[in-house]
Amino acid sequence: MSLVVGGQLSGTLAVLFASVLWGTTGTAATFAPQVSPVAIGALAMGVGGLLQALIALKSLVRFRHSLRQHWRLVLTGGLAVGIYPLVFYASMHLAGVTVGTVISIGSAPLLSALIEYLFEGKRLSARWMLGACIGIAGMILLCLGKGAGHDESAMSGDVLTGVMLGLLAGLTYALYSWAARQLMQQGVPSKTSMGATFGLGGLLLMPVLFITGGPLLASWNNAAVGTYMALIPMFVGYVCYGFGLARIPSSSATTLTLLEPVVAAVLAVWVVGEKISPIGWLGMGMVGVCLLLITVPARRYQPALS
Repeated sequence: MSLVVGGQLSGTLAVLFASVLWGTTGTAATFAPQVSPVAIGALAMGVGGLLQALIALKSLVRFRHSLRQHWRLVLTGGLAVGIYPLVFYASMHLAGVTVGTVISIGSAPLLSALIEYLFEGKRLSARWMLGACIGIAGMILLCLGKGAGHDESAMSGDVLTGVMLGLLAGLTYALYSWAARQLMQQGVPSKTSMGATFGLGGLLLMPVLFITGGPLLASWNNAAVGTYMALIPMFVGYVCYGFGLARIPSSSATTLTLLEPVVAAVLAVWVVGEKISPIGWLGMGMVGVCLLLITVPARRYQPALS
């Protein structure tokens, strides 16, 4: 029992650390404004995915028969990885960074739970549902709080498109998390599962990077931002995320990543100079409550022996 609890704790901490790294991407992207969101996404996830495949190369060869046997999971995960960064960064570009991030990350836990229910018949605890609802409500308040005090234009077709793309990003995020988790549960090691799905997704993103990535080479600053995005948040972050997925359910992992928009918002205040109203800080506090409900195990009391 202690080994299981220890594994869950280490998995939880790994996912939280990955979320902190991912939360830096929005601020980092502001240092390369000439680079399109699609190019940033293709570089970060594409190169990061290929690096994941590279470090798992020996393991990919060793478990090639298992991967071939479960090719549907590999294909599902790879396609989701290839689509996710394009729609995620496009959502932020059209609907705004805060709204795009909130919808993409905030919708993932519920979509992940729906996927687990549909394909595994898995039911989530009332505690998890309460935590997820509090976290999502906190994300909404954070979104409203970041928008307060700024000039806002009326809802347009671009914003609506951004919202829909954010929902698609949440779905693809939930899908590749679920597919990688399923591979691990079929006996494929974490590094191999992540290397296969992210390697395939990285290959799919290379043509996009080739077409849109010219500005990344226009200056050393742009190149440095792109290198950071690919190596730290995406490569290191997803190595940690894969470690966590091997130890906790994908629905719990996607819920824990609600920390990402909070980190992004705090960095936007400290580094970029954006403002957050009190309602936004309340939203951050609600996300903290969500994380406690999800991560702290429920105490089980046993009757005293007479």
